[in-house]
Amino acid sequence: MELSPKELEIPTCKYEYLDHTADVQIHTWGDDLKEAFEQVAIAMYGYMTEIDKVEILGKEEIEANGDDMESLLFHFLDECLFIFSAEPFFIARKVVITEFDKESFSIKATLYGEEFDLGKHPQGTEVKAITYASMQIYDKENQHELFVIIDI
Repeated sequence: MELSPKELEIPTCKYEYLDHTADVQIHTWGDDLKEAFEQVAIAMYGYMTEIDKVEILGKEEIEANGDDMESLLFHFLDECLFIFSAEPFFIARKVVITEFDKESFSIKATLYGEEFDLGKHPQGTEVKAITYASMQIYDKENQHELFVIIDI
């Protein structure tokens, strides 16, 4: 599968990891809420391995739905985690949301990366699950941020 030059571009890092007892809190931001969602998925993968070691060699498509914005975020990250946990253990370096419907709480996204390989990708911390604990979503003018705790 050949990827276009646009698909191979790496997005700017717009996330940080915050200390949290026994877990990790991810804080992301973007020019809009869609970008903040893309960044939170990349940040989760970045906690699992050194993200700069992941090459864009392939892609996976995912879909997520929710009953509200929090459940949409939860299910989106859960789908991203599932893609990593199911063979062939795909890890993404870049996430592009192709459809983001804030009215019906649905997302379609393309994950760009490669098959996870311990010989190439240093093992970071295992992400066991996504949580609703302390989840925060800000979608206001000049503030598009997410705070998510992942269970490690």
